[in-house]
Amino acid sequence: MAAFPDIPKIQYEGPESKNPLAFRWYNPDEVVAGKTMREHFRFTVVYWHTFRGTGSDPFGAATLQRPWDDGTESVDNACNRARAAFELFEKLDAPFYAFHDRDVAPEGQTLAESHSNLDAVAKVLKEEQKRSGVGLLWGTANLFSNPRYMHGAATSCNVEVYAYAAAQVKKAIEVTKELGGENYVFWGGREGYQCLYNTDMKRELDHLAQFFHMAVDHAKSIGFTGQFLIEPKPKEPTKHQYDSDVAACVNFLRAYDLTDSFKLNLETNHATLAGHEMLHELEAAGSQGFLGSIDANTGDLLLGWDTDQFATNYYLTTQIMLALLKYGLSPGGVNFDAKVRRESFEPVDLFYAHIGSMDAFARGLRVATAIREEGALSSVVTERYKSWDGDLGKKIETGKCSFAELEKLMLEKGEASANTSGRQELLENIVNRYLDKR
Repeated sequence: MAAFPDIPKIQYEGPESKNPLAFRWYNPDEVVAGKTMREHFRFTVVYWHTFRGTGSDPFGAATLQRPWDDGTESVDNACNRARAAFELFEKLDAPFYAFHDRDVAPEGQTLAESHSNLDAVAKVLKEEQKRSGVGLLWGTANLFSNPRYMHGAATSCNVEVYAYAAAQVKKAIEVTKELGGENYVFWGGREGYQCLYNTDMKRELDHLAQFFHMAVDHAKSIGFTGQFLIEPKPKEPTKHQYDSDVAACVNFLRAYDLTDSFKLNLETNHATLAGHEMLHELEAAGSQGFLGSIDANTGDLLLGWDTDQFATNYYLTTQIMLALLKYGLSPGGVNFDAKVRRESFEPVDLFYAHIGSMDAFARGLRVATAIREEGALSSVVTERYKSWDGDLGKKIETGKCSFAELEKLMLEKGEASANTSGRQELLENIVNRYLDKR
């Protein structure tokens, strides 16, 4: 029985279309900057918000209508839900999906029962992948919802909770491999602290690093070659999370000899919670070789928490695509870690949300490609740093200069040469001009 019987497969109709169930900008087979749009984005529908979200919030009960779901936490219902999910993936023409272990299969009374439940649903997922051609971009383990993880998982003060988390991740990696997953993500939902009076931070970070090393070792032992990803987030639910932003994650990976095994999965809403723009986090990761994947969402700047809204702002998607064109993304993708508002409760709203954001990224790709091809921003950057292209700049950048030499030079000159304008307003106007015509 179809979950979305009245909704056809979404087609590209072009910018003039007024059909809300059609793409205006996303044309998956169109070649832009040497690749098809499908290859650029690797769009991924996430299971947790899209098929496990209820619309509940701290002030109200669930609102979302999900007629394919019988409301039970049974394996049979989980299997039916999986089939409904693949119907949406196919109708959106999304090439990938992603999940937490506890999203797709109910948690049992024991670890063994939880493993068994996951195996049963994974069998259906594998059947649906083979039937539809939709692939698994990444899997992960939910190490934050169950009360056992109140003090964290890989940073828990309870060694047996740590062991339980290790067993859960072991199984999740194995299922991800079985389903052909191209990545595996660690999101440290409770890997942090609420109060330093009761926290041994150094010991917790050491334990977290050992956890990651064991994950790498297990992946090698079973032949899982997917990319490991860490998703930075500064707070919520904990006061401070150890994976707070790109800088913290990269520092951690370097300190614990994990740089060869991990990259980062970046999210706009997490970037803003950390006090950064998404472009900052993309540049920080990409420039150091740690950009692996992104979550496609945004937050509401008037609200101080992780609202996980669908990204539809063309300025944001243009900035993101400028970075992704520069640094690349594979084997990651553009993951819709976003949820419809609790007032958007009908199943069709899932389509409106994904279509709008897929179009926004496609528009951003077109604009970013034109900006790059015409050198509209890069020429200004080149001009701004041209003093570094001379002999002095090259000598400093190659480590062949000392403070004493620089002091001698400036004592002779007496003053530095005049600065040039940064042209920020001009550059913002240029971006507007490209948005106007594309």
